[in-house]
Amino acid sequence: MRLTRQTNYAVRIMMYCAANDGRLSRIPEIAEAYTVSELFLFKILQPLVENRLVETVRGRNGGVRLARAAKDITLFDVIRVTEENFAMAECFENDATECPLVDSCALNAALREALGAFFEVLQRFTIDDLVKARPNVRALLGIDELQPRALAG
Repeated sequence: MRLTRQTNYAVRIMMYCAANDGRLSRIPEIAEAYTVSELFLFKILQPLVENRLVETVRGRNGGVRLARAAKDITLFDVIRVTEENFAMAECFENDATECPLVDSCALNAALREALGAFFEVLQRFTIDDLVKARPNVRALLGIDELQPRALAG
């Protein structure tokens, strides 16, 4: 299974916000940290906001932040709202009626079990786990460099 680019960057947005310790994070800063377009990140924000994983604050000093503690947001929480389809094979699709084995296929059962195991693992890891796995994540994302500017402004 391969996750989409949107999901990859959704997790990265969440990690950036978590590493920023509850402060508002600005999309231009996140885009710069990951070398990706701001427009792309704005598109990704929509499902995160709609599903109350991220909250936005409008205005000149606005930005985004996690809607709840990073330790309470699992990878599964993010991935389930950003991935459109978890069909691992054609027989997972709703209109898969061509195969005579669709209701009793061992492959279908095995793939469903594998997908369930995948989801179980994603539920064990939180955004906080990902951020704390690297003690220098703030420096890698350039967050520490931004703090003096924010205080001076």
